[in-house]
Formats: sequence, structure tokens, C-alpha cells
Amino acid sequence: MLAKNIANKMNGSSWIRDMFEQGEKLKQIYGTDNVYDFSLGNPDLEPPEGVKKALRSLVDSKLSGMHKYMSNAGLMSVREKIAVHINATTGLDLRAEHIVMSCGAAGGLNVVLKAILDPCDEVVIFAPYFPEYMHYIENHGGVPVISPCDPTTFLPDPGYLEKRLSPRTKAIILNTPNNPTGVVYDERTLIDIADLLKVKERQYGSRILVISDEPYASIVFDNTEVPSIMKIFENSVTVTSCSKSIALPGERIGWISVNPSMEGASLLVGGLIFSTRSLGFVNAPALFQRVVAEALEENVDPNIYKERRDILYNQLTRLGYECVKPQGAFYLFPKSPLEDDIAFVRRAADYNILVVPGTAFGCPGHFRIAYCVSLTTIDNSLPAFKALIEDCRRLQGI
Repeated sequence: MLAKNIANKMNGSSWIRDMFEQGEKLKQIYGTDNVYDFSLGNPDLEPPEGVKKALRSLVDSKLSGMHKYMSNAGLMSVREKIAVHINATTGLDLRAEHIVMSCGAAGGLNVVLKAILDPCDEVVIFAPYFPEYMHYIENHGGVPVISPCDPTTFLPDPGYLEKRLSPRTKAIILNTPNNPTGVVYDERTLIDIADLLKVKERQYGSRILVISDEPYASIVFDNTEVPSIMKIFENSVTVTSCSKSIALPGERIGWISVNPSMEGASLLVGGLIFSTRSLGFVNAPALFQRVVAEALEENVDPNIYKERRDILYNQLTRLGYECVKPQGAFYLFPKSPLEDDIAFVRRAADYNILVVPGTAFGCPGHFRIAYCVSLTTIDNSLPAFKALIEDCRRLQGI
């Protein structure tokens, strides 16, 4: 009954979810306080009070038709407010017609890829990458092409990228701040990529769409600035989620923004609207469209995550773990103390530490820590991390 393609992919199912499920089993055995689950990027923070206030107000309102169908693109009034908000913060000139509401960033990415891909078109992603990108591209007949980042900085390397572009390249996906590294791609790197794409577009007589996946754009530290993708890349769309910025991962709400400077922007928007309908999303959740429209100035406090980053980064590097210091999101991506990152992750589980191997992100030899957990969990985990690295050193005779 089951499709062979799905059966094969299930056999290689998500390491992230696998470690999360293992953590749930360990909690039943040892108790929640004695298991240090850093597997899933599932924020422990509650939404800001302004979000809750907007939700309460809408639920209690007498507004008729609040739960009815609307345009597949979403509520016009909501899209207008989002466009105004984006313009105020970026200096761009978007209108409601450039916004399509989506069922989270995952839904938005699938809508974009559905709208642009013909069979065997290539989409470049930078390793380390969010592993679901592979599935999203293949969902729509595309071919993922992996371009490794600089291993010392985790920044995209235009030299590597140039070797992976071809006449079949239809898009590249950017994710900054990045999952799993927390690295923010700097403006110089992005400009170099933009210059390269222009050369290749002229060479191939094609157009390459830059798809920017931005769920962590407002979670940055140390006065780091996240460059505006639309100001750097003319052929670009951004996909935004409220899952992390205002801690609504389960509500599946976000939006796609199309660069108004792009030739054929209105035609692409039409394709996004059609794809929203044809994929069965129909429209983004009506209630939470209205909620986010009333809470566009709200944001979780990034200093909460910064405190957690600082404790983990400082303590783990003191213990001997090697790690690029993240500038945003809520992930650390240290080098594995064992060459085999999968073996390391399995050994970590013996110490009730649940992390995800870098292999899952296309970057073997590392592991990901999602520190969107309580300070108690972080503090309690430190002795276990110490015992774990000492164990790894004994194994290697160090």
C-alpha cells in the first residue's frame, strides 16, 4: 500500500525526531529533570503578552465571518499591515499584493518550490542545512545540490557555489541566522553570491531565484545585523515564520514576501497563490492571520536565548569542545569529540544528553545543540557534558 519512495525515506527518517523520541523514553525511565534534551528546536518560551492579548481580544470579539474562507493569498487587511511593517523596518516598497500568507515557513517553502520547479530543476542548499530542505525540494520534482560552507566559519563559500551552479539551477536557499550553526551570513558574503549569480544568469541565459528562509531573523545577539536579502538580490523571495520570533510553532503561521523589484513579480505571486490552493493548504489559518497582524511589533526577548548561549558556549569550550560562536537563532554546532559524530551522539545518550549528529545536516563531524530549553536543564547538563568529553578522550587514549 505504501509508496516505495515514502517507505525508503521513512527508513532514513529524521535524526532530530529520532533523538526527541529517544529523549521521551529516557524521561520515563530517569525523570524529566535527569534527561538533557537538546534535540528539537521547539521553543520553551511562551508567546509575548501582546500576542496573547490579541488572541483573547479576537476570540471575544463580535467580528462576523472570522473563521470563513478567504483569498488563497490570505486576508487583504493582514497582508497590508505586514507590507507596511516590512517597509518600515527595511526601507523596501512592498504592497499587500507582494505578500502571500502561509502555513508556517515549511508550508511557505513548499509553496515557493511548487510554483517554480520543473522536473529535474536544481536547487542549491548550503551545508550545514536544515535537513527537511531535501524533502521539500524532492516533493516538487527538484534535485538538491549541496554546496559546502567554509568549515572554519560556516559561511557560504562563493568558490564552492560556483562549481555547483549549472544551466539547470533554478534557485538557491539561504537560511540566516542559520539552523544548525547560529551563524549570520554577513553582507559581504551575500554580495559576493549576488555578483556570482548575475554572472551565471548571463552565462546560462536563465534566472536564479534566491529563497531566504528567515524564521530566526529577529533572534540575534551582540548587535549583529541581519542583511536584507531583498536589498541584495533582485530575484528573491523571503519566507517568514512566527514559530520562533513569537513562539508559535504549533500554530503554523507565516508568510511569503516577493521582491517588488523582480521582473515578473506579479506572475510569481499568482503562481504562489495557485500553489497554495493546489497543495491543499487552501489558506493560512484565519484566526492566527489576524493575531499576527495585531502583534507585528512583538518579539520574544533574544536576551533570554543569549544568556543560554553564553552559558553553554563558555562552559563547553572551557571543557574542550570546539565551536564557532553563534550570532543568532538558538543552536550550537560544536565539533564532535569523536570522528564519528553518530557514534558520539549515541554515547551522549548514555549520559542522558540528547543532541543531533551533524550528519543529519550534511556536515559530519559535528553535532547540534538546541538550547531553547530551560536554564535548569542547561545547568544540570554541564556535569554530564564534562563526563562525556572525558569518556571520549579515554576512548581515544588522550
